[in-house]
Amino acid sequence: MAQTAPRPDEPLLPPEPEPCPPGWVTGPPDFVGVGAQRCGTTWWHRQIAVHPGVQFKQGLHHKEVHFFDTLADAGPLGAAEADRYARYFARPAEGGVTGEWTPRYMYDGWPLAQIARIAPRALILVMLRDPVDRYASGYARENRLARQRGEPAISAAMAEEQRVRGFYAGQVEQVLATFPREQVLLLQYERCRADHERELERTYAFLGLDPGFRPAGRRNAPGEPRERATSPAERERLARGYAADVARLAEIAPEIDPALWPSLRGLLY
Repeated sequence: MAQTAPRPDEPLLPPEPEPCPPGWVTGPPDFVGVGAQRCGTTWWHRQIAVHPGVQFKQGLHHKEVHFFDTLADAGPLGAAEADRYARYFARPAEGGVTGEWTPRYMYDGWPLAQIARIAPRALILVMLRDPVDRYASGYARENRLARQRGEPAISAAMAEEQRVRGFYAGQVEQVLATFPREQVLLLQYERCRADHERELERTYAFLGLDPGFRPAGRRNAPGEPRERATSPAERERLARGYAADVARLAEIAPEIDPALWPSLRGLLY
């Protein structure tokens, strides 16, 4: 039987944590990626997961746990939630880095304080992408999922959500207000593609891993994420809508370079 795509207004339930292998231990994640959707997070998580210092086993670990998706009204999380979250992060008793990357945590917002409460030492990863390209990719994905559910097309509300997700400044500002600056790594998808070696080394070093390791293959690069075809006029309209937010983002996070986002060419630089 074909699996029905989840409805966009339903939070995803976290998978049940697998039993901890004999001789292994569980504990809080060493890293949590919190955003952003359709920005290459699956690709970059794969670059992390293949590092020999990282514990990531198919069937035991998950790239996306979605632990906090249903906890918007839960209030301050306590020891029980911390213990349950820790069960997703098994590693050998002698150690090893492990974590997850759920892209909607940053957009939802409330998971940030919850992560800080029950995994306060976790390193936080953020990957951003040209907001117009991100919108086109997110729109295409949600339109595809809507058709899988038997709906004619993406709803107007979801199309608007995909547009809003590209306003990064407030989201990043909340991340930086929640976690110490040295605990956060901000990445750009375009820079990770263009300067793969340097950005990989920077990511590994941030996670406390051997920065000299390189995955097999030249760069294990993804194809361009699937996108909705957008006309030049629509791209310009979207870019103008994002321009002020991107300018603010560059002030909040100087390591983000708007010049790497072609959609903003002529509007900011």
